[in-house]
Amino acid sequence: MYDILIIGAGVSGTSTARELSRYKANICVVEKCEDVCSGTSKANSGIAHAGFDAANGSLMAKLNVLGNKMMPKIAEDLNVPFKLNGSLVVCANEDDMPNLQKLYERGIANGVENLKILNREEVFEKEPNLNDNVIAALYAPTGGIVCPFILNVAYAENAADNGAEFRFNTEVLDIKKVNDIFEVSTNNGIIKTKYIVNAAGIYADKFHNMVSANKIRINPRRGDYILLDSEVKNVVSSTIFALPSKFGKGILVTPTVHGNIMIGPTAIDIEDKEGVNTTAEGLSQVIEKSKLTVKNIPYNKVITSFAGLRPHEDGHEFIIKEVEDCENFIDCAGIESPGLVSSPAIGVMVANILKEKAKLENKKDFIEKRKGITKFMSLTTEEKNKLIKENRLYGHIICRCEKITEGEIVEAIKSPIGARSLDGVKRRVRAGLGRCQGGFCSPKIMEILARELKIDILNITKSEKGSEILKGINKEI
Repeated sequence: MYDILIIGAGVSGTSTARELSRYKANICVVEKCEDVCSGTSKANSGIAHAGFDAANGSLMAKLNVLGNKMMPKIAEDLNVPFKLNGSLVVCANEDDMPNLQKLYERGIANGVENLKILNREEVFEKEPNLNDNVIAALYAPTGGIVCPFILNVAYAENAADNGAEFRFNTEVLDIKKVNDIFEVSTNNGIIKTKYIVNAAGIYADKFHNMVSANKIRINPRRGDYILLDSEVKNVVSSTIFALPSKFGKGILVTPTVHGNIMIGPTAIDIEDKEGVNTTAEGLSQVIEKSKLTVKNIPYNKVITSFAGLRPHEDGHEFIIKEVEDCENFIDCAGIESPGLVSSPAIGVMVANILKEKAKLENKKDFIEKRKGITKFMSLTTEEKNKLIKENRLYGHIICRCEKITEGEIVEAIKSPIGARSLDGVKRRVRAGLGRCQGGFCSPKIMEILARELKIDILNITKSEKGSEILKGINKEI
């Protein structure tokens, strides 16, 4: 029996778990996949939006601005890569200037600080590689970039350090309420709990609709992305947006916290809730639309493309509240962009709802900070030599593209929410995210996973069960 069961281990679920772990409560997070950050949260542009885009008075706007203000401290406390690089919404047509002015006024009304409309000269002084047609831009210095993988992992690890339990490969099949206790049927048996937080991303409508007569609908909205090699320099330093449309913020061009350039996403509504395949049409759209804002993008330096699904709710609004006709069931649904930057505030909001309902008491020994995994290449030469003397695994480079050592990979496997797959290692230390996309390092990482997890290398997967890399041994040495 748990006090609180959270469905979903994306940024909303894990930020909520972290905030709830401040209190005396028996908390469990269930996730149908093999790791955190395996759904909506993994295919993300990593933008810490300033908050000028969401409608005035909406919960989305409120939590965006609040989350943006919280993010620097969250990143510092949890050892998450974060940078305030600022954002520009560019205008290339005089007829669109009133829309830029409206966006500025919306941002001011939402509480975004230090917004400014820059003229052409000011824009090109800041970003000389913009399209020559750009005449002005809305500048938001509070816009930032963050690593979505490590943020998600960090929330989960800190929650686990504070007593939250995580159950992976555990899919919720049905929810029934019996005498004020929820009986949650999963592929691994029945879990009983007093309260449920529905943070299931694309599938949040499925679980809401199991318990409520007031149905909601979550539409999968696919976003295609392109990622450039980290050797590409001087394209942009700020996050560049086009003026937004009814389908979202358009194609953005942004640096990442790890030194790549990312371009995307599209906004294509689909039916398949697992439809994360890219398409030629979608990637062509990314390339063509990006040229409207930024010139000279070296598309011959693309190292990968990918797609993710945003959980678009019909009303385009965050739904964070107790379900009216199912007491103690808390929705955290419709969390699309700007969900990543809103996640610290989402966690606090959900935790406050449950603190009041369940009369939760504060812990005196809450662990506020997370150390994180060693970043070997960021150490001084003296620090590197000292670490190698203590543990020779840090002297063995496994991923040449990202310069990741065996010691870091072992840390990722042995961390509080440890990696169990190639993608799990990739999310935590970036081994396999470089130019060769794991072509060189994957076999060695598989050997390390098998050794540290004490399992047969034939059982090592890319991600989920069924994604095993090796099918058999054809030669014994």
